[in-house]
Amino acid sequence: MIFGYARVSSIDQNLARQMKELEAFGCDKIFYDKQTGKNFARPGYQEMRSKMRFGDALVVHDLSRFGRNKQEIRNEWKAIIDEEIDIVVLNMPILDTRKYRELEGVGQLVSDLVLTLLSWMVEEERNRIRTSQKEGIAIAKEKGVYKGGKKKYRAEAKGKDKVVYDEVVRLLKQNESVMKIYRKTGVSRNTIYGIKKDIVEAAINEGQ
Repeated sequence: MIFGYARVSSIDQNLARQMKELEAFGCDKIFYDKQTGKNFARPGYQEMRSKMRFGDALVVHDLSRFGRNKQEIRNEWKAIIDEEIDIVVLNMPILDTRKYRELEGVGQLVSDLVLTLLSWMVEEERNRIRTSQKEGIAIAKEKGVYKGGKKKYRAEAKGKDKVVYDEVVRLLKQNESVMKIYRKTGVSRNTIYGIKKDIVEAAINEGQ
């Protein structure tokens, strides 16, 4: 039997593309997971693994379906191969263990070398994305436009932050310019624009 497995790392992402590829390949049964998981404690994956038997094949879109770093990928790959289940990685045709059956030891060596290289590439790409995200968040915080957490200056703020927020609101209601408010309070212009936007939206909602 040919099994297909698809996964996305958040509920906001779309499985459609992966599912379409697996269906086009001719998978008999497709399993999927649609949530973040730090390891392989994923219900769809675990159910699929419990059903796989000697002689079956597993098809995935890319190596990252097997784990978040090269060690996880290699461990899971080895566990599946040891059960004599073939693996097909759609975006890397060279990683199709069915091709290496007749080559025996040489084929296994080629597969292992390629797997080592590609799993390293997967981990490096994840690290690159993670670094880029951190850099992007840092820049957004400097500009006062970071949306990842609660705003520092907001109506529900406490202590000093609340005092600063109230002062910005007071000055805005007096029609002070953003530049003047920035000079008086030290709050970034982007943050002031954000507070102004919130005030306008709140007024509109109250009028509805």
